[in-house]
Amino acid sequence: MAKAKKDTSKKKTKTGAEGSEGKKKWSLSRRNKVLIGVLSFLFAVAMLLSFISYFLYGSYDQSEVTALAERNEVVHNWLGKFGAYLADLFLYHGFGAASFILVRFFFLLGAYLVLGLPSRKLKRTLFWDLFLTINVSVLFGFFSSCLPELGGIIGYEINLFLQDYLGKTGTLLLLIFGFFTFLLFKVKMSPDAIKALFERKKKEIEEENNDIENAVTDSTFSPTVVAAENSEGSNKTKSDSLQEVNTNNNDDDNEWENMQLKTVEETPVEEAFDANSKIKQEESSEIDLSPVKKESETKTDKKAEKEEEFVIEQAVEEDSVEENQASKLVQDFGEFDPTLELSNYQLPSIELLRDHASGGITINQEELEENKNRIVDTLKNYKIDIAQIKATVGPTVTLYEIVPEAGVRISKIKNLEDDIALSLSALGIRIIAPIPGKGTIGIEVPNQKPTIVSAKSAIASPKFQNAEMELPIALGKTISNETFVVDLAKMPHLLMAGATGQGKSVGLNMVLTSLLYKKHPAEVKFVLVDPKKVELTLFNKIERHYLAKLPDSDDAIITDNSKVITTLNSLCVEMDNRYNLLKDAMVRNIKEYNEKFKQRKLNPENGHRFLPYIVLVVDEFADLIMTAGKEVETPIARLAQLARAIGIHLIIATQRPSVNVITGIIKANFPARIAFRVTSKIDSRTILDSQGADQLIGRGDLLYTQGNDLTRVQCAFVDTPEVEKITEFIGSQKAYPDAYLLPEYQGEESGTNLDIDVSERDSMFREAAEVLVTAQQGSASLLQRKLKLGYNRAGRLIDQLEAAGIVGPFEGSKARSVLIPDLQSLEQFFANEENS
Repeated sequence: MAKAKKDTSKKKTKTGAEGSEGKKKWSLSRRNKVLIGVLSFLFAVAMLLSFISYFLYGSYDQSEVTALAERNEVVHNWLGKFGAYLADLFLYHGFGAASFILVRFFFLLGAYLVLGLPSRKLKRTLFWDLFLTINVSVLFGFFSSCLPELGGIIGYEINLFLQDYLGKTGTLLLLIFGFFTFLLFKVKMSPDAIKALFERKKKEIEEENNDIENAVTDSTFSPTVVAAENSEGSNKTKSDSLQEVNTNNNDDDNEWENMQLKTVEETPVEEAFDANSKIKQEESSEIDLSPVKKESETKTDKKAEKEEEFVIEQAVEEDSVEENQASKLVQDFGEFDPTLELSNYQLPSIELLRDHASGGITINQEELEENKNRIVDTLKNYKIDIAQIKATVGPTVTLYEIVPEAGVRISKIKNLEDDIALSLSALGIRIIAPIPGKGTIGIEVPNQKPTIVSAKSAIASPKFQNAEMELPIALGKTISNETFVVDLAKMPHLLMAGATGQGKSVGLNMVLTSLLYKKHPAEVKFVLVDPKKVELTLFNKIERHYLAKLPDSDDAIITDNSKVITTLNSLCVEMDNRYNLLKDAMVRNIKEYNEKFKQRKLNPENGHRFLPYIVLVVDEFADLIMTAGKEVETPIARLAQLARAIGIHLIIATQRPSVNVITGIIKANFPARIAFRVTSKIDSRTILDSQGADQLIGRGDLLYTQGNDLTRVQCAFVDTPEVEKITEFIGSQKAYPDAYLLPEYQGEESGTNLDIDVSERDSMFREAAEVLVTAQQGSASLLQRKLKLGYNRAGRLIDQLEAAGIVGPFEGSKARSVLIPDLQSLEQFFANEENS
């Protein structure tokens, strides 16, 4: 039953929706309704004036109605020729005097349209007005001999028609029935209603009489007689008055109905009594005429007083601020748009990429059948029966999923990896026992003719184009030929490793290309470290769009290992600065911060700014470890531990996945890893903590993990000419004045042995010392801001101050300590130097 009711309600809702659509389709606009309503109202006024003037001057205009086309004809109607014609049409040729009812209808029509009232009631009014008009017109036509000018031609003709068939008596009865119908349905007048009306009037008269009797009894005939003690005359007066009162109670009812009572405060005793009562007061007696309140009335008065004293005070609600300054700014200027400076920037077109794949994946049915038979025969040789086998063809490998018979140990199949590879004569057989999430065992067999996965197919896939990610990356395609898209912001850092020539550089190019196709230059910046000096130089053309660099650096792409440490430490300073901004904004991550900044809730005058994502890409990490060692590992580990919340993400690639390069600190902070083909199982375990990378077939074949299961992906191939076209397309567009500048960082050189001679000190040495002692913080950037110096001069001043013993030695990313506590001690320091 409940389900049926729901269905019925759904049908009703649907029908109501269709009906509302129909009404919307044919309904007039509000402006048109008002216009038609005013026109109808004026037409009603015109009809009323023309009808009234017709009864005054109709006899003069009757002969002129047929000649209204002539301009010289004069008519007496108040509306001129139009009024004469209108009155003749409705009164003479129409319904006669009953046409005045139509004036009411047009007046109501105008009022309904102007006020926007529902038209349903107006339709009923039209019906009953026409009904009454016809009845009145026929009634006047019935008495046409007495009132010939009131019936009109329509009423007269209808009356003749009815009399021909019903006669005069039948016509009169029909008219009476019509009027009774009007009274019954329109006026709602029925015998029950008339009877109820009379009963209500009778009841009101009785209640009024009762009120009069009660008033007279309470105010006049309930005196309290107080007799004097031991007075016979007073007793006599009391008995006489009571006897006279009883006599008056037997009077006729007419006297009570005609009696008028007047309530006057503090009236004399003689005026309080009626003249017919004749109460004589003799001797000395006191009569108290104050009305005696009954007990019920006293309780009622007390209750009323209590109700009057009970006052409910409603607490006034505080006014709520509907909008603050931020919402007002958003309403006036809209949200902050970081892409506004390069509003005409266009993302690269997919046509810049080439389609390397020829017709997609080709399925060789004979190869599949042959491999299936060899796998089944090899397992049967070792007495392993298979209940089911299924093949999934990918671009590079084919996955054969087998379901063994009950009682077969999985480890037994896993130990036959080399035997299956021997029977198939294939390179890189990989057994997955069991496949996570499935009750099957997987055997990955390379295809004889692998298919190249082009970057165009990965970038153009809906999965990448519609990805709602912060930093989407299209790596390639899985075994099931689905585009594999991951979010760098969720990784949050990526470690890539593999032997030489297995596809690491192509993988890096694919990562950067994916971000270039998805993000605006204002949203992401790259810090590129290329010790090889040839792999990432293609991205020089987009320096002012996407790259970030140090202020004193000429090239945005870092190829000198000595500058890598400064860049990494500069990123640590940027990380600390961003965390301070997040603390001031009271948010937890860069996404919330940028959202708050776009809504204009953060003031740029307080140092707040839109924070783009920063992606650090290191192409050969092993070379940095060999040359710099711990000085590189420390900032890398610090960034990997802390920088994900403020939008700094690391991508590190190496071709030597050994434990002294990929240390435990690095592995602990890089949960997302990509392993291309390596030469040994030890290297595979170093990267993935499991074997499998040594069984890949190379040429972009990779295993991806994010701390859980391994996913085999064929990396998409993006060639060097394609990257050149993309960078040229971006570089040819309007760019920022300079690359994104990272904060300055003091180098690690120690200035202890520099500028020991006082005569070689800088001219601003004393001022610089005062600035650092006042701030109790020794940094080159502070001197730059306070003294408006360049980076090199500020660095030399720091070295001289360290040599003089004013500031302490270099302490990594921290500011140098100031060894002199206050300005007085500094003055004493300089005085001692001059005396010496």
